[in-house]
Amino acid sequence: MNVEIVNEFPHKFLMEQAETCISIYQPTHRYRPENQQDPIRFKNLLQNVHEKLSKNHSADEVKSLLAPLEKLQGERPFWAHAGDGLALFATKDRIIAYRLQRPVPELAIVSDSFHIKPLIRVFQSADRYHLLGVNRQEFKLFEGNRYGVEEVEIPEELAKTKAEAIGDQVTESYLGTGNSGGAGTAMMHGHGGKKDEIDIDIERYFRYVDRTVAENYSKPMDLPLYLVTLGEYQTQFKELSHNPHLQADGIKSDFDALSLEQLRKMAWEIVEPTYLQKTKDLVENFENAKASDQGSANIEEIAKAASEDRIRRLVLEDGYLYPGKINLETGEIQTKGLEETAVDDVLDDLAEIVFKTGGEVVVLPKERMPVETGAAAIFRW
Repeated sequence: MNVEIVNEFPHKFLMEQAETCISIYQPTHRYRPENQQDPIRFKNLLQNVHEKLSKNHSADEVKSLLAPLEKLQGERPFWAHAGDGLALFATKDRIIAYRLQRPVPELAIVSDSFHIKPLIRVFQSADRYHLLGVNRQEFKLFEGNRYGVEEVEIPEELAKTKAEAIGDQVTESYLGTGNSGGAGTAMMHGHGGKKDEIDIDIERYFRYVDRTVAENYSKPMDLPLYLVTLGEYQTQFKELSHNPHLQADGIKSDFDALSLEQLRKMAWEIVEPTYLQKTKDLVENFENAKASDQGSANIEEIAKAASEDRIRRLVLEDGYLYPGKINLETGEIQTKGLEETAVDDVLDDLAEIVFKTGGEVVVLPKERMPVETGAAAIFRW
């Protein structure tokens, strides 16, 4: 069984329920020698999973469930391309994994559903963004948040360079033959020839880049897009762009001259004010809803509302763990320890329920939470 590396969130697989769902989180490292310890840490987490599985599964069942994960532990290419964190989800039939841009605490949970709350924090839209680096010859797309930036791997079927994008359509060079518009020339009447042709080709390429990024990334992911290019191209690209996600602010620099860490710092200076305003609005909206009996920070009340599909927005505290499980029919909380095999985190159950019923889930750091209970909900009715 091969592991599938995915980026989509929430992935359909995560919304499924199975008799045995294994969730593993761990920090990882991008470079040697630190990344040589990552498989060892993974092996230790597998031992934790083994202990939990052994409580309710036969030895043969445990061996069958762990075999593909133990094989993964020894696959060097998998660990050589790690990010800052790993989230892995497995059933007896399938394994998917996320390479994350931020570290996550070590955690291994076995339940009848997947533990997804740490992923929500990573993938929430409040602090995520795209960076589009473009020049006259090529473009690169980056995805980032406050913790890191990574280049997005563009599929081979999508052209990245100007030569690949417009190919044989490149405006024919000015031949300087003195012909005035005859066949075989591309001389522009009233203009200067070769420079105009180059400008036309750049514009054509920029339009291709704008359309490609909008259709394949901005529209499906709904993230703000910031342009990273020299000042002379900032205005030109923005004037021809039809991508509603492209922001007015940008980084006026050659993207190839910046490291990923430099990109992150420069981007966060632009993104942070918007992020802080969004979190402020979230808190104010909750306070207003609570004042009119349309919001609550009581976990039991929130669980009951979730089971009745009444939650419009759920705000969770990052790192807050509430051991137990929600009865989906009654909304009652069954409180048990996470060391027991079939028990998850109540807040994670809430997140999953709200996701499935079309509500919004946002995870905030402790210092930005409006309450101390770990959860705040705004009701639909």
